[in-house]
Amino acid sequence: MTSLPKPDIRPADPRFSAGPTRKRPGWSLDALSGAALGRSHRSALGKAKLKQVIDLTREVLEVPDDYRIGIVPASDTGAVEMAMWSMLGPRPVMVAAWENFGQAWVTDADKQLPLNDLTLLTAPYGQLPDFSDYNGSQDLVFTANGTTSGVKVADYGFIPDDREGVTICDATSAVFAQELPWNKLDVVTYSWQKVMGGEAAHGMLILSPHAVERLESYSPPWPLPKIFRLTKGGKLIEGIFEGSTINTPSLLCAEDHLDGLNWAKANNGLQGMYDRADANAQVIWDWHEKRDWIDNLAENDAERSNTGVCLKIVDPRVTSLPKDQQAAFAKSIVTMLGEENVALDFGAYRTAPPGFRLWVSGLTPIDDVKAVLPWLDWAFETKIQELKNA
Repeated sequence: MTSLPKPDIRPADPRFSAGPTRKRPGWSLDALSGAALGRSHRSALGKAKLKQVIDLTREVLEVPDDYRIGIVPASDTGAVEMAMWSMLGPRPVMVAAWENFGQAWVTDADKQLPLNDLTLLTAPYGQLPDFSDYNGSQDLVFTANGTTSGVKVADYGFIPDDREGVTICDATSAVFAQELPWNKLDVVTYSWQKVMGGEAAHGMLILSPHAVERLESYSPPWPLPKIFRLTKGGKLIEGIFEGSTINTPSLLCAEDHLDGLNWAKANNGLQGMYDRADANAQVIWDWHEKRDWIDNLAENDAERSNTGVCLKIVDPRVTSLPKDQQAAFAKSIVTMLGEENVALDFGAYRTAPPGFRLWVSGLTPIDDVKAVLPWLDWAFETKIQELKNA
């Protein structure tokens, strides 16, 4: 028998998934009642809804006036690949990766695009790569926050303000939670289903004037599919950044994202999102620092993510097991708490070290974060007893 009693208090909402993430507090289907259902996305109403998403995004995220904001197909993946396939080629390229999704951009650059001068900056789970070789003459592709490793870029000082290359930043698990230095970033991408709890398949593409200059001055030597084409006749297709999307978006999803943006605006805006995410993450950090069975996957405290907090099991009774049994042990805790309806979808990514990933961005009430942690203690002790008795 476990020495810990089963906790009495449960999270009000057990959804700790890293994407799609939970909705804002108090959300219900009534929030979608104003959606332009059954209307063309090219109608005056449809375009007005999409333009409202763009305008409210600019306001809440505090995007500079001279940056373009567009809604594009295929979620964050589509937005990143659109930028890579449209812009890379005229300069040397660096791609930085330290977890699974960053490795996807490595694959694009190294295996799919015919790039002649490519440098890969990689690091294992828990660490950042060494950015010191980046001098601004190269194009750079990187993630702001490692979704599957819980490691973020804490200091963007390695990016020169007067760079010649373009910087393409996958910010899907950082935006609305971590400060983005717009003057350092030429392309910023993300998806609605991450920090804002929106629905899938819609990507956001934010371009600096420098990025627009690249698009209008460079034509890649490879063919571009329709959903990647951002220019026509050597000029940016401005309609994309005014609500005329490349393909058909969901106006129901757009309404849902508007609801999330309006909630953030009404709750102290971007700073409120930052503060709530920081406070939520700090609760977990304070908890694991007092325990010897679990630790943060991020090795440098300054680089710990405040959205997807990634934890690894470090108890020697578990780490001494073969790798597959370590993974099975962690998964058994995820299953156990899922069956208790205490925490759902919070397992570590399949290629990450065995452990957990709790999504605790600015839409997560801090009481839910506080409530789930005693359950983790209880489940761990229960499974350790089972392991001992096996």
